[in-house]
Amino acid sequence: MNSAEFRAIAENGIWRQNTGIVQLLGLCPLLAISTSFVNGVSLALATVLVMAMSSGAVAALRTLIPYEIRIPVFILIIAALVTCLDLAMNAWLHELYLVLGIFIPLIVTNCIVLARVEAFASKNTPLAAAWDGAMMGTGLLVVLAILGGMRELIGSGTLFAGIETIIPGTHGLQIAPADYPGFLVAILPPGAFICLGCFIAGRNWLDARAAKHAPAAASAAAH
Repeated sequence: MNSAEFRAIAENGIWRQNTGIVQLLGLCPLLAISTSFVNGVSLALATVLVMAMSSGAVAALRTLIPYEIRIPVFILIIAALVTCLDLAMNAWLHELYLVLGIFIPLIVTNCIVLARVEAFASKNTPLAAAWDGAMMGTGLLVVLAILGGMRELIGSGTLFAGIETIIPGTHGLQIAPADYPGFLVAILPPGAFICLGCFIAGRNWLDARAAKHAPAAASAAAH
């Protein structure tokens, strides 16, 4: 792979085919765990790791996996990696593990992971597949970081609350005044849908704006 192919895969995963705001996959963990920046980013990082490793593993084994049973084998590979991650987080990041709870094992059933393994990893080299998985996961990471930050800031007036579960000795930031009453709807399910809808609308507006200006830019370049 050359640098142009790496850039194309990264752009596709982070922007053009973003799993959260374009493909709208994995909405259950996306909306349920994005109540704070730390929770959202933590689950997203776990998903990035699983996607990169599972995509690389499937690509390396693709010639050995019979086509008829490929889906069960893909799920078995993903489940094995998620189990290792689940046990590691329970051992070394126990407080965060308790917060994320069932959403770590549920990465196995996340359609983002399986869809990318089937669509890309099973047809490409291990390096390209691992990079694609990492970039698709990074696209989800960006969405969860912004969504979690927005909901936490609006809902409770804080940012990075709970970061001490990852980095001992650190503390979250109190952005709003101490007497800020909070905006409860932002950290409830309706707030998740509203924030995600705003995020999707913003992305669509940027795409429409770019498409509108593309002909003018091309004409100017031609002259």
